[in-house]
Amino acid sequence: MENSGRDLLAHPVSLSGAAIATITGVLMTLLFAASMLGWEGSPYVGVVAYVILPTLLIMGLLLIPLGLMLARRRRARLPEGESLPPLPVVDLNKPHTRVLALGFLALTTVNVLLLAGASYKGLEVMDSPAFCGSCHSVMDPERTMHARSPHARVKCVECHIGPGASWFVKSKLSGAWQLVSVNLNLYPRPIPTPVKNLRPARDTCEQCHWPAKFVGDRLKVITRHADDAENTPLKTALLLHIGGQRGTKTRGIHWHVSEGVRVRYLSDPKREKIGAVELSDADGTRRTYEIKGDQPKNAQWREMDCVDCHNRPTHVYRLPAEEVDEAIEAGHIARTLPFVRREAIRALQVDYPTAEAARAGIKAQLAAFYAKLDPARASERLAAVDAAGTELGDIWARNVWPKMKIKWGTYPSLLGHEVVPGCFRCHDGEHASSDGRTISQDCDLCHQLMAQDEKDPAVLRQFAGR
Repeated sequence: MENSGRDLLAHPVSLSGAAIATITGVLMTLLFAASMLGWEGSPYVGVVAYVILPTLLIMGLLLIPLGLMLARRRRARLPEGESLPPLPVVDLNKPHTRVLALGFLALTTVNVLLLAGASYKGLEVMDSPAFCGSCHSVMDPERTMHARSPHARVKCVECHIGPGASWFVKSKLSGAWQLVSVNLNLYPRPIPTPVKNLRPARDTCEQCHWPAKFVGDRLKVITRHADDAENTPLKTALLLHIGGQRGTKTRGIHWHVSEGVRVRYLSDPKREKIGAVELSDADGTRRTYEIKGDQPKNAQWREMDCVDCHNRPTHVYRLPAEEVDEAIEAGHIARTLPFVRREAIRALQVDYPTAEAARAGIKAQLAAFYAKLDPARASERLAAVDAAGTELGDIWARNVWPKMKIKWGTYPSLLGHEVVPGCFRCHDGEHASSDGRTISQDCDLCHQLMAQDEKDPAVLRQFAGR
């Protein structure tokens, strides 16, 4: 035991291992303490604290016995006539040996606790949105959209991985290749969609949302603004038949994923053109609806789930008109500025190489328009025009990412049918079964239109009690 103590200090390998283990242990303890006191730091601090430092600690601990073994071999090569040094004898009757043994046990316990805590925190850090979005320009767009989405407080892993060990392992293996592709600049721009290896939504989405819950009808009010000088607000009111399951019957939009119903479809890899739909109903009937003519190229069968309609449940990229209407409604853009909706949309649709260029260009374009529109009032509108330019610059920077080749409309939402076919991929009246039935395109099937682009809809006056 005494020889081992001397060897620990005498051989550079064991001495280095002891130094590394001691330093990393102290650093991990300090970072743990800081974390307990509420300090978070950047995601890179978490990587250092719970991934890199534990790795160094293990390396240091492994170097100690390696150094002891090398020191023993070195002593074995002593001049001829000297016997091979005996193995150390642990005699707990000696006070010095007891102190060393207890010290070794205490340090080992501390190291085990540090490694256990670091392993847990390491997984926690790697599962955080900050870590997932730390790949700079690659994930900046997705992280930005996640932060302003309805799922902003839901961790990335809860949707992209879900519960269970198997998908956790798959995600980490996939993440290893993603790390390589990011560092070697091998990733595509923009990131292609739909994601092929995404876990089925029934294993993830339905941890919180379940089809058996009856939702019924929901009133949705959409506010748009006219392109006139007053930017007149126009209201559209829809009664959405969301439905769900009540007793043994299911109705409404969510009928597609109700218990006992199975829908499969044959489509192109982008899932934009659907050639055939196979329905297995809860009552046991089975029917196939097909379009006339050729099927989509490279067609693939897929079982329908939540993301076939809710394809952008979190990372929602909007169009200029949507963003401007919302900003005017929220008061971030002054509706008192004549034609501000029309000019704002025009300014947003200009191509810029960077977000900085967009901010400057949008402000300049708005300022030039209002200076020309009414020179006498240009100065009094200056603050409102500048605020509108700032808001539009933020809108552009949230939705357009030149480095990732993301433009307006790169990632459309398939909910609805105004901008892209969406629902009409199947509900087009063209998909017919062998007995002549078609997938309905009836407007009232999913919603009831109660008002469309009206200044003061009667239905909303009724709800407001006016």
